[in-house]
Amino acid sequence: MSTVSKGRALAEVHTRALRRIDGEQTKLRDERLQCLKDRRFYSVAGAQWEGPLGDQFENKPKFEMNKTHLAVIRIINEYRNNRIAVDFTAKDGSENDRLADTCDGLYRADEQDSGAQEAFDNAFEEGVGGGYGALRLRARYEDEDDDEDERQRIGIERINDADSCVFFDGDSKRQDKADAKWCVVITGMSPEAYMDEYDEHDLASLQKQISQTEFDWCTPDVVYVGEYYEVEQAEEVVITFRGIALEGSEPNELRLTEKDFEDDPDKLATLRATGFQEVGRKRIKTRKIHKYQINGMRVIADEGCIAGKCLPVVPYYGKYWVVDGIERCMGHVRLARDAQMLINMLMSWLAEMAARFDMEKPILTPEQISGHAQMWADDNVKKFPYLLINPMTDAGGNPMPAAPVGYTKAPMIPPAMAALMQIAEQSLQDLLGNQQAGEQVQSNISGKVIELVQNRLDMQVFIYMSNMAKMVKRAGEVWLSMAKEIYVEQGRKMKSITSDGETGTVELLRPVYDEKTDVTVLENDLAEAKFDVTVDVGPSSTSRRSSTVRALSGLLQTVQDPETRAVLESMIILNMEGEGLQDVRDYFRAKLVRMGVVKPTEKEKQQIAKEQEAAPPDANGEYLAAAAKKALEDAQLAQAKVGLTHAQTIETLAGIDSARQADAIALAQALTPDAAAGAQPEEAPSAPAAPEMQAP
Repeated sequence: MSTVSKGRALAEVHTRALRRIDGEQTKLRDERLQCLKDRRFYSVAGAQWEGPLGDQFENKPKFEMNKTHLAVIRIINEYRNNRIAVDFTAKDGSENDRLADTCDGLYRADEQDSGAQEAFDNAFEEGVGGGYGALRLRARYEDEDDDEDERQRIGIERINDADSCVFFDGDSKRQDKADAKWCVVITGMSPEAYMDEYDEHDLASLQKQISQTEFDWCTPDVVYVGEYYEVEQAEEVVITFRGIALEGSEPNELRLTEKDFEDDPDKLATLRATGFQEVGRKRIKTRKIHKYQINGMRVIADEGCIAGKCLPVVPYYGKYWVVDGIERCMGHVRLARDAQMLINMLMSWLAEMAARFDMEKPILTPEQISGHAQMWADDNVKKFPYLLINPMTDAGGNPMPAAPVGYTKAPMIPPAMAALMQIAEQSLQDLLGNQQAGEQVQSNISGKVIELVQNRLDMQVFIYMSNMAKMVKRAGEVWLSMAKEIYVEQGRKMKSITSDGETGTVELLRPVYDEKTDVTVLENDLAEAKFDVTVDVGPSSTSRRSSTVRALSGLLQTVQDPETRAVLESMIILNMEGEGLQDVRDYFRAKLVRMGVVKPTEKEKQQIAKEQEAAPPDANGEYLAAAAKKALEDAQLAQAKVGLTHAQTIETLAGIDSARQADAIALAQALTPDAAAGAQPEEAPSAPAAPEMQAP
């Protein structure tokens, strides 16, 4: 493509991107602005007085009794205490798929190395607080300091202020945006960082319509750029080749594209030489994700197609629905804002009243305090033991009582105000889930009742955990799509992490001999990874382990079988919480594995095999094996003797001529009458009569 044509194509991309971004920002501006206000409301000091209410209390005390913050933090802590994990499962339902286990381990390693927990935590907190969060997946070099190392790994990164910076295709219907055709992530940069990154001096910032800075005294100078991702669809022909089927196995099939043969002109000849034949062609649609960096004027960087077939940005909604064709979302703060603002207003009013009318003040005439005004003014600070006033006289010069004219009175709290305070407190508890009910431990209350209360609170926030599971599931799908194109180096050794947190090593495309097919195959080939992604989420009570211990302890009292009791006791210890119990739990897990109760991991299988090989021989077993071996040898010797006797008999009979065979047979029959009676030998062939034998 010529430079002019490429420039024209990029200009069309920039125009299309700006039209889409401006359209989505305009449509979602009011909704996303509410999300931003909710996040500021519970997290930014002073933001609860933003708006007309703050104007009414100008130059007056503005107190914040921020109970929404504690409610949001409780939900966040519930999630952090009960992480949601990704699990890859085979589409055909097979349980022992080693490639699926490999993908599980690689995904956990990528999570750990890239700090994915921070990305998930940030998305969850923004979704619970405001209603919308997001994260992105990005391919990055494994060793960025080595210019010759081209190996890449997948990182999961956080996106800040997703409600004002992340926008998807408005025509997409799915909540996880798997069917979206484009998305954009708007990122703010300082002018210095912008010029260093792109070597640009125009500073043409991308327009960002959603912002809320009313309470902030100053804002930084920011240039906004956008990471614009666009789905490109194309058609390609897939050619299927089938190899020679070996005895007892199915024929091997390969699916290649026309581009594969363009890249390797000798590939077709190689396939035919090894016995592969073309059996079919199919035209399919393919997806590619093209990434651009844009500012307000043009495309500043064309980064080409990235790995994978999925948009690398994953959204999270606290609560999600579509009304009048517009996506709407909210978190845990939206409905509680009015009640929280009302409590702040009432408490500030009461505090002002208490500060201004803390005691009754005397009302005096100017003549009474003339010369003593400073003393009365300093009384609040110096706390004089007494105060002086001037004596008073009537018109005739007679002294008069020097009493104050009157006293100020503190205003009475209106009954409506007291009732309003009570209603506001109750409303806030109802909207936030009545957190105090689950945190207070009252006397004479059983553990079962406390557990039921905790479960009830958990169900009130379960929607956030369920929507988070959708996000984690989508992140796993995007990761698998990228891994199938990145993790393709044969012999590459990569870190893997088991479900128990132990570190291992995986070798990609490792040649392994298959005894069934008598063919060497490549193990850990992620290009063949076709899996479903599943996640596990349930009511997130922090007392689940304690509940399990109580249930198993109650069951233990009704069990009499020693073996079953040993299993239950081991499970109780496995679920106990406490400092320094990890070694004990490991011991009882190993015990359950050897009993066949718990499924062993690959490492545990190898450990058991090593122990069996190194175990000393059993004396009883050796004795029984020696006895069996001797019995077998005796039987073989007896059989050999019988065979030898039979062979000698045949040899003896073969040496007697036919004339004497009949006499020998007759003599044998005479000596064994039972055998002669039960058997009817065939008539011997005629032979010359033998000479009569004389007795000696």
